[in-house]
Amino acid sequence: MSVPEELIARSNALGSDPRNTNYAGGNTSAKGSGPDPVTGQDVELLWVKGSGGDLGTLTESGLAVLRLDRVRALVDVYPGEGREDEMVAALDHCLHGRGGAAPSIDTAMHGLVGAAHVDHLHPDSGIALATAADGPELTRECFGDRVAWVDWRRPGFQLGLDIAEVERANPDAIGVVLGGHGITAWGKSSQECAARSLEIIRTAEEFLARKGSREPFGALVPGFQALPEDERHARAAALAPVVRGLASTDARQVGHYTDCHAVLDFCAREKLADLAALGTSCPDHFLRTKIRPMVLDLPPSAPLDETIARLRELHAAYREDYRAYYERHALPDSPPMRGADPAIVLVPGVGMFSFGKDKQTARVAGEFYVNAVNVMRGAESVSRYAPIPESEKFRIEYWELEEAKLRRLPKPKPLAGRVALVTGAGSGIGKAVAERLAAEGACVVVADLDGASAKAVAEGVGGPDRAVPVVADVTDAGQVDAAVAAAALAFGGLDLVVNNAGLSISKSLLETTEQDWDLQHRVMARGSFLVAKAAARTMIDQGAGGDIVYIASKNSVFAGPNNVAYGAAKADQAHQVRLLAAELGGHGIRVNGVNPDGVVRGSGIFAGGWGAQRAAVYGVPEEELGAFYAQRTLLKREVLPEHVAAAVFALTGGELSLTTGLHVPVDAGVAAAFLR
Repeated sequence: MSVPEELIARSNALGSDPRNTNYAGGNTSAKGSGPDPVTGQDVELLWVKGSGGDLGTLTESGLAVLRLDRVRALVDVYPGEGREDEMVAALDHCLHGRGGAAPSIDTAMHGLVGAAHVDHLHPDSGIALATAADGPELTRECFGDRVAWVDWRRPGFQLGLDIAEVERANPDAIGVVLGGHGITAWGKSSQECAARSLEIIRTAEEFLARKGSREPFGALVPGFQALPEDERHARAAALAPVVRGLASTDARQVGHYTDCHAVLDFCAREKLADLAALGTSCPDHFLRTKIRPMVLDLPPSAPLDETIARLRELHAAYREDYRAYYERHALPDSPPMRGADPAIVLVPGVGMFSFGKDKQTARVAGEFYVNAVNVMRGAESVSRYAPIPESEKFRIEYWELEEAKLRRLPKPKPLAGRVALVTGAGSGIGKAVAERLAAEGACVVVADLDGASAKAVAEGVGGPDRAVPVVADVTDAGQVDAAVAAAALAFGGLDLVVNNAGLSISKSLLETTEQDWDLQHRVMARGSFLVAKAAARTMIDQGAGGDIVYIASKNSVFAGPNNVAYGAAKADQAHQVRLLAAELGGHGIRVNGVNPDGVVRGSGIFAGGWGAQRAAVYGVPEEELGAFYAQRTLLKREVLPEHVAAAVFALTGGELSLTTGLHVPVDAGVAAAFLR
């Protein structure tokens, strides 16, 4: 294997185990030689994981490649810690060739250490020692002279100089524990470096297990233990939209819910409030979780309305405290405050809600706080948890280099941060709508009677960080409520609902049975009502408005033959749009409709017999029905599911934010169905 291939293999192996490092945390490097593209002579190079990458999924394109001689020459021009940020820009002048990732702030550490291979990782066990009040002594007790201690210093060029000096002064050392931060290991070969990293991590784990106390978080608080799973999830689903609405005060957030044992146990212990107030320590942690979480101080047995009222009080206090934190430490040239809402909310007996700009960011924030809980447990078990000072946290959270990273992020998609529920989304129009909403940035709950179809659609648009499937019969209020609860548990709430589930029975009046009539109205009239009611309740709890879109039909306004049950049910849906637009506008909820016609291709309704029935009515072969419908339109074009999905996006994507109570025809032009 080449040097970069060997580095990728080592990085992936280390990063695939969460005991070794957190998601996107740490970096690895290797030194070797390669040809200078100008002279053709071999030069010494440094390959290092670039800024923002993840070790477990790292590829060669995620590596920064630098001239090692130029990196090390920066020592001679280093202006001192007061001008540390200038050194990151200087690294750009050390790059070798074109392309590759941007060098991270830790590049100096890798370049200045003499060993050919270096790993910098954030294992929970290592950070536990790094954040213990007597970390230097515990490090000596755990490792002897094999691992040295380095006092806390903000990542950068000076930290690289510090670690390089420790390596030179301790030739028998295999690595260091970085105070408040993590670990670094080195080796002559990639295999030796990986082995030493794992030796440090596993030795720390064994030390904490052997020496640590059994209840480092104190005794269980009566009444704060975890609820039974079903009760816990029901309580979480009820609270999630409220908490998400609070966490979205400054900017809309997507939520993630976790009820793992580590979180539930931490929330049930007597040290919860004090430890949570100390905040996280490792920069990777608090950059994603904020320096501390919001913690509910009521037991899970408290009445729901009392719990919600208390959450609102705590949120107001959290925002005041965060603003005070910013004002205590901000300098004239500090970036502006980014937002004062919590990223982590702990609810005893229920679990943890975490928030971010999208589902992955929210999920990773939760994972990082679980890392922080593990760190606190380890530190408290052998000593006292003592994270880096608040002022240092601020220096990193509002570091201009972090601000520059944020500025480089791509512009969010129109529906980023929004959560959608689409019924009948396993095929046809519903599938196209789910795919379009996901493509525009929304998280989507794919609801359908056919669980296999719903699962296939959810997987097709990106899996659990983008979409989740639910089996739901919209005629059953319990199943509808469960689908909305699934949205709350998966993504924190609900912002956009598309009432698409339907079926069609094509019969004349005399042939239409009572059962036909009732089925048609149960699915479309009653079903849409139940979904809109459950969705509106969640949207009102969130307090951030929302969208409800009905996929009605040209037949809601057009009278055609052999269509009494279907047409009447669609007319019911069409009027629900007007009624609910009038009722829900005060909550910022917009209700609109789409009236398609002749959507034959890909349609579950047409494939289920409706196509054959309508073809018989019009006297054309079923396979020519789409073309027949197209020819009777003004535009002479066939309507496809994607055209309906485009109309849904047009109504919800932000350009029509003041439009409600509207029906948009997507029928290629049927004059008889023009709205009057």
